[in-house]
Amino acid sequence: MALSPQAFERFCQRLLREAGFEQVEVTGRSGDGGIDGVGLFLINGLLSRRVLFQCKRYGSGHVVGSSAVRDFRGAMMGRTESAIIVTTSTFSPEARREAGRDGVPAIELLDMERIVDLCRNFQLGLKAVQTFVLDRAFFQQFD
Repeated sequence: MALSPQAFERFCQRLLREAGFEQVEVTGRSGDGGIDGVGLFLINGLLSRRVLFQCKRYGSGHVVGSSAVRDFRGAMMGRTESAIIVTTSTFSPEARREAGRDGVPAIELLDMERIVDLCRNFQLGLKAVQTFVLDRAFFQQFD
C-alpha cells in the first residue's frame, strides 16, 4: 500500500513480465475505460494472446465487488478475450462468480494472496530468511 497507484501499475507490469508476458505496457491514460495495461501472453511458443489488465490498489478493508468485474468486462469487450484484475485487497464471492460466469469472457482475479505467492515463486521483491530456534532437548543430553 506504500506504492502510489502509478507505482502499483508498474509493479503489476513487472509481475506479468516475470509470469511470461511480453510487450507489457501500462497505458496510464484517462478515459481508457479502466484498462491500466496490456500485455502479450505466449502459449507454448506458438500462439499469443492479448491480455488487458486492471490494477486496484485498495486497503485491506475494501473488497472488489462484482460491479467492478462487470465494468472491466465491458471495457475489454471488442478489444480482447482475456483480462486480469489485480488487487492489493480481495474479491467478494459475487465478484469471483462474475469473473467466471458462463457465456462471457472469463476474467482472471489476482488478490493479495496470489500476488504474494507469485512474488515468492519468482523471487520478486522478497528475500528468503532462514531462522533458527534453540532445541533445548539437544543440549539436555550433555547434562
